[in-house]
Amino acid sequence: MSKTTPATKALEKLGVKFVLHSYVYDSSADSIGLQAAEALGVEPCRMLKTLMAEVDGKPVCVVVRSDGEVSMKKLASAFGGKAAKMMRPADAERLTGYHVGGISPFGQKKRVPVAIEAAALGHATVFLNGGQRGLQVELDPDDAMQALAAIAPALTV
Repeated sequence: MSKTTPATKALEKLGVKFVLHSYVYDSSADSIGLQAAEALGVEPCRMLKTLMAEVDGKPVCVVVRSDGEVSMKKLASAFGGKAAKMMRPADAERLTGYHVGGISPFGQKKRVPVAIEAAALGHATVFLNGGQRGLQVELDPDDAMQALAAIAPALTV
């Protein structure tokens, strides 16, 4: 497995400190985020999943804890919109340049607005996808916020 991805390159370019963690990716898992948390022995609230969505037809990136479910109403409100929906996987892959299960908020092909679940900021470190299946980056959530120029609303149900 390559440890260099557009996500790790983006973090390095910004001077963000991170630690790489690899694990055996299970494509048949009911929840990829929970499977990653279990494989790495990390609490699900610190293993964040990256989701691509649309608010009023415009793409956004959403980062929430792996055991959380995004409220579409809260998501739309966070970006000043009326309606939100999950992006189709093929569209998410085309927009980000990553495969589903390996989508990172860092180093995407097209930069889109990002929201990180406010509750994630209460941890010393969090885990986000490193840009490929089976690769996570561990970093300070404040560094992630800054690197992504993200907003931090409450997003989960």
